[in-house]
Amino acid sequence: MKTNSNTLYIQKLISEGEHIHQDFKFAISDARKIAKSLSAFANTEGGRLLVGVKDNGKIAGVRSEEEIYMVEAAATLYCRPEIELETHIYHIEGKDVLEVQINESTQKPIYALDENNHPWAYVRIKDENILANPIHLNIWKHDREEKKVIITYAQREQQVLTILKQQGALTLGQCSKLTRMNRKQISRLLADFIRFGLVEQYFEEHTFYFRLKDGE
Repeated sequence: MKTNSNTLYIQKLISEGEHIHQDFKFAISDARKIAKSLSAFANTEGGRLLVGVKDNGKIAGVRSEEEIYMVEAAATLYCRPEIELETHIYHIEGKDVLEVQINESTQKPIYALDENNHPWAYVRIKDENILANPIHLNIWKHDREEKKVIITYAQREQQVLTILKQQGALTLGQCSKLTRMNRKQISRLLADFIRFGLVEQYFEEHTFYFRLKDGE
């Protein structure tokens, strides 16, 4: 792997801090944990890992080539389907920083395997990797199958929209309880509403909420 010496490039990236498209990793000791980050970036808008950089932006440097191999293992052994990475090493302040670029996947969801080889999908929200919810999975499934969304305003659909209008914002569990639909049914319906532009989901205090989009 070729080593670059573009100090300004890395300094600029570090100055941005961590955000939806960028995550700092002081060190890599567990390929499965890195797979979570790769899953989150691939399932959202893509992004990059800067390995050898502390959370405060201080450069610590990549400790060994083993860390590079762990990133590659995360992408090929612990991501399903496996993903392709683009990696570059930059020599700065006498230390090496590894840049790992992850493109947004066209095969969502990308799952990360846990210690029991159970697959979990993640999304990137601000500077966090968050476990994807059933609505994400339904949206990705429909997108993958290229299904057209046709909303029919039957009593059930109208009930959901009316409750959201009255309540303002609800969790998935609250939607299920108030509409008396099971989680699978309400998840599919909310996913369709989101794809149709009627409802939006947002993340606050470690919880996903659903509300009508402005103007609805």
